[in-house]
Amino acid sequence: MNEIMSKASRLPGRLSYFCTMSFDNQLFHLIDEALKEDIGDGDHSTSSCIPADAKGKAVLKIKQKGTLAGMEVAKKIFEYKDPGSVFISYKNDGDQMIFGEKAFEVDASVHAILQCERLTLNCMQRMSGIATLTKEYTDKLKGFKTRLLDTRKTTPNFRLLEKEAVRIGGGINHRFGLFDMIMLKDNHIDYAGGIEKAIDMAYQYVKFKKPGLKIEVETRSIEDVKKVIAMGKGKVFRIMLDNFTPVQIAEAVLLIREDFETEASGGITLDNIQEYAKTGVDYVSVGALIHQARSLDLSLKAVLTS
Repeated sequence: MNEIMSKASRLPGRLSYFCTMSFDNQLFHLIDEALKEDIGDGDHSTSSCIPADAKGKAVLKIKQKGTLAGMEVAKKIFEYKDPGSVFISYKNDGDQMIFGEKAFEVDASVHAILQCERLTLNCMQRMSGIATLTKEYTDKLKGFKTRLLDTRKTTPNFRLLEKEAVRIGGGINHRFGLFDMIMLKDNHIDYAGGIEKAIDMAYQYVKFKKPGLKIEVETRSIEDVKKVIAMGKGKVFRIMLDNFTPVQIAEAVLLIREDFETEASGGITLDNIQEYAKTGVDYVSVGALIHQARSLDLSLKAVLTS
């Protein structure tokens, strides 16, 4: 897998792959499918009034404050559609933005600009909203050891860029999917016949079929935590404390000590995240980073020359 990882995919905190595909290859797949969905049998609006060889410029205008995300993605969208395009960045991913600023300018085929306009805006507006909300959460964690994780509560077929936006906003990507970590959640445990049975079977699976795959276990009570501590050392790397109160988290962290990583999940908001961080838990995971983020306002406008 390492040999197919792009330079971009090795940036700190970025998910390096989707299954066996590099970040860039998966992005190009997303771009290709999105353009097929939008263009269909032709961009008739553009073809009807713009010569096929026309060249032009466009500028991305910022219309709302927040954290900018999707600049690298926008560049790759235009280069994918028009390899001869020239992309000039005025800001970078993760920069703070205010109304009236310009993010980038692109010089390319007018057909490429018009066909990529909506895809670029959809990606950047959504990503910037997620990055902005993520930064609000990470700002609350300054001064604490606790770090912020995202979840799999994502939009189908857009997870790659939603998780990338979390990274840009200062969060850490949790597992990408069902393939890159074993997480024994409540339903797995109940179907398997109990927490001990689930851990033993998962450990044997890893040992003989997927060496190196990490195992995380969800716990629903202090009693569950004690069961994992008693038989999970050397098998489990992280204990999730699901829907625990901060008081219960603090109790669990004292029991677990340094034997396992700890993750708090469920009911964590901007208003109470610091209460969870005060417990000393290693991570908090927040699905709201993605599913409650609001897209920010951006626009792509033609630059007319005399």
